[in-house]
Formats: sequence, C-alpha cells, structure tokens
Amino acid sequence: MAHKITDSCISCGTCADSCPAGAITEGKDKYVIDATKCTDCGECADGCQENAVLGEKKAKKVKN
Repeated sequence: MAHKITDSCISCGTCADSCPAGAITEGKDKYVIDATKCTDCGECADGCQENAVLGEKKAKKVKN
C-alpha cells in the first residue's frame, strides 16, 4: 500500500522532491501520491516537516 498525504499538507513540495519514484505531484489542495508508482520507501514521510505523510498502517486509519 502506498503512503498517504493528509490534509495537514501545506504544499511545500518537500515530499515530491524526496520521492525517488516520482510518485508525488501537486494536487488541488495538497500533494498527492500515485499508488501505482509509490514503492513505499518512506523517503517522503522522513522529509515532511508537517508530519503530513503517513505510512501504510497509519494511512489505513485516516480518511483523507
């Protein structure tokens, strides 16, 4: 399962810059992760200063 970007995202772009798979793009209100490209490496979550990127287990609990 891909990581998930929550509504806490401030659209800074750090996650997209850190994604080696190029799975993250800017959406309307926040950045979004393309689940078909995401390798679940966690680089995006590690770099997010807002803690807006959740890993698989936490993402299942959030409805964003």
